[in-house]
Amino acid sequence: MDRIMIYFDNSSTTRVDPEVADLVRAMMCETFGNPSSLHRLGVEAERRYQKAQRQMLSALGAKEGEVVFTSGGTEANNLAVFGTAAAKARRGNRVVTTAFEHSSVTGPVAELARRGMETVVVKPERDGTLDPEKLLAACNEDTILVSAQLVNNEVGTILPVEDLVRGIRKRSPNAAIHSDAVQAFCKLPYEVSRLGLDLMTVSAHKIHAPKGAGALYVAKGTKLRPLFFGGGQQKGLRPGTENMALIAGIGLAAERAHARLAENWDAVSKVRDRLAERLGAMEGVTVNSPKGALPYIFNISIPGYRSETMLHFLESKDIFVSSGSACSRGARSPVLTAMGLSDREIDSSIRISLSKYNTPEEADTFADAVAEGMKTLRKR
Repeated sequence: MDRIMIYFDNSSTTRVDPEVADLVRAMMCETFGNPSSLHRLGVEAERRYQKAQRQMLSALGAKEGEVVFTSGGTEANNLAVFGTAAAKARRGNRVVTTAFEHSSVTGPVAELARRGMETVVVKPERDGTLDPEKLLAACNEDTILVSAQLVNNEVGTILPVEDLVRGIRKRSPNAAIHSDAVQAFCKLPYEVSRLGLDLMTVSAHKIHAPKGAGALYVAKGTKLRPLFFGGGQQKGLRPGTENMALIAGIGLAAERAHARLAENWDAVSKVRDRLAERLGAMEGVTVNSPKGALPYIFNISIPGYRSETMLHFLESKDIFVSSGSACSRGARSPVLTAMGLSDREIDSSIRISLSKYNTPEEADTFADAVAEGMKTLRKR
């Protein structure tokens, strides 16, 4: 009998929801018009665009504002960082972020530093949390952008963004506040309007929609300069003919995931709890995710067993996990490094990331496979 695949790498990408896939195909083959065209097919495409806007704003919990559809979370983060820096260049010269942001935030911030901007990067604590006072202490009247993710993509830390926003507004009245919510969107219950953010990044392929689509929420009145020029689409913030198939796909995926947010949270929490119980009881395994982390992400280390070696052992049993952010392609985790973990802990880290499709039984199978791997690899 064939083994059943266990996919525990959902923070890298997710399986596409069949209903979303059906809609994407229909948009490519049937409702394929350009939303800027004035004929019936164009009007139908424009209606789909407006529907996706409504679906996204509803899932985000936004009372007003605009959703700019992009090619993914990376482009949305770049638009937030560079777009804000350009729009507010005369207001100040400081950008504040954290050391455990995704590389699509830390990379643009580093580029701004090379261009002469003052950048402050706040390190997380050893337990994977962020001290809000340290971030707030970095903010001053010259700060024009603060970017702090809602959920960390490697250890699952949930940042107190609502509290941070209140503190930042007092210290940095000219600052735009951005949050990379790629790992939080339709998983963590929040309302962007209540959080008080100016900008928020989300991605399609983390919520069971196809790769190649993302979005940046832009609150009403937020100043932003585009990265690209040459067209008037999306109010000039992201010119170019809209990819309506993927825009429709992320809209439907967001609607479906948001409607089942509480149900999925409970189901995933049961899987994470089983993992914590089984792996936490195993000698030689340490947990890197902090208490109160998003249940979708569970990070461990097995000192003495290199991540790559253990990953390939698990893969031989059709179990798929990662050693960190997929964008780092095997490079040492900057998140765990910033947390101050030892080289042995970093080099043996494994990120287990879950979705609505996973079960507690899969958690047991995974734990058994890790135990077998530790015995087998030790003998080698």
